[in-house]
Amino acid sequence: MKKISIIDTVDKIGREVEIYGWVDSIRDHKKIVFIDLRDRTGIIQVVGGENFKKLNTEDVIYIKGKVKERPKNLINPKIKTGAIEIEAGDLKILAKAQALPIPINTDGYEINEEMRLKYRYLDIRRPRLYKNLVLRSKTINFIRQFLFDKGFIEIETPILTKTTPEGARDFLVPSRLQKGKFYALPQSPQQYKQLLMVAGVEKYFQIARCFRDEDPRADRAYGEFTQLDLEMSFVEQEEILKLTEELFTKLVAAIFPEKQITQTPWPRLSHSSVIKKYGTDKPDLRKNKKDKNELAFAWVIDYPLFTKQTEEDYFYGSGQAKFAPSHHMFTAPHPKDIPLLDQDPLKVRGLQHDMILNGYEVGGGSIRIHEAKIQQKVFDLIGFNEDQKKQFNHLLEAFTYGVPPHGGIAPGIDRLLMAILGEPSVREVIAFPASSGGKTAVMEAPSTATEEQLKELSLKIINHK
Repeated sequence: MKKISIIDTVDKIGREVEIYGWVDSIRDHKKIVFIDLRDRTGIIQVVGGENFKKLNTEDVIYIKGKVKERPKNLINPKIKTGAIEIEAGDLKILAKAQALPIPINTDGYEINEEMRLKYRYLDIRRPRLYKNLVLRSKTINFIRQFLFDKGFIEIETPILTKTTPEGARDFLVPSRLQKGKFYALPQSPQQYKQLLMVAGVEKYFQIARCFRDEDPRADRAYGEFTQLDLEMSFVEQEEILKLTEELFTKLVAAIFPEKQITQTPWPRLSHSSVIKKYGTDKPDLRKNKKDKNELAFAWVIDYPLFTKQTEEDYFYGSGQAKFAPSHHMFTAPHPKDIPLLDQDPLKVRGLQHDMILNGYEVGGGSIRIHEAKIQQKVFDLIGFNEDQKKQFNHLLEAFTYGVPPHGGIAPGIDRLLMAILGEPSVREVIAFPASSGGKTAVMEAPSTATEEQLKELSLKIINHK
């Protein structure tokens, strides 16, 4: 006899089984005690005697017993094991549980989020959150298999990289071996994936971790997030849109069959038209915004390549330039608009594409600049000085050795799932997210460093107020 999961007991009627799990609930009927035993696959009713009276909810136990059919009038149609129960013969308590600091038998929305994150290992026990993590896993697996079938290869790019002005604050990591120098955690694998195109990879993807020191919002986690990073060579914008649309249309059908996509093919909308009609570049196109199962995907294209630079665009240039990238500095201008780079940059269209779902931007991408001369021109227009340009010498040099036209897209896994599932926050689809105040769940990071650690890194804290 070997241990089995609870769901596997369904076809074991009349047989003795061994199962493990958590005590979900207890019903004491004096001489007979019923418990619901829970594992990752489901719940089953177990019938025991006096020895069951010492159990508490959330105790971890082992049961050896016989699977029996329930009387027809006691069948529970709401669960997959509702037609059976286990008559316990042997009980072992593997770990006792004290009273939980938060309830886990509700959806959890009513509980203070700080408490939920402090006890996230308990919070994940609630069925809704566990289901979200299962769906996340299935989503990522589907994406991988789809892209493998299309000839893509998965390549990991470095987490410890170089700080470059790409649009958000970097997280810096001091170097022990090179005193006084710092790594940066990648805001995205943008430059690495372009270098992979120079390398002749042609079809690349990864499920990438990205790091940005930005204020959190409901649709944006603090600090780190996960995206599907995808890049192709010898590709035009339309090919990227068709591939991405096929991927996510098929994903919804396979993983979220209860969901209906409002319109296929997805609408293609120009940036100017959606701003004029909806006042936003991420419109919610659902026919019934109260329908949680309606998914309104759309493409927004023909963005301006530049916007007017503001004081908030401190990470671009010296503050003297007039322009900031609408998307990022590697987005290619529309071929017909290249002359306007010298004449009227604000009229230049970029080959950018944003993937919209139910009022959220869930992905963005573009055709990239692959000519060093145009890339230098964009650097000039956004006000980069010579020192800032030198930070990209590795990319510009690579472009001198034969670089194919290329482009891609990077849908955000967290925000995509939030939108598909209708959750109020991306934190509901992440196992251990940071709080709105930037503290990592459970671990209470960031924390202080010891004097020994600081000395080893040649660092000194001069003001931490």
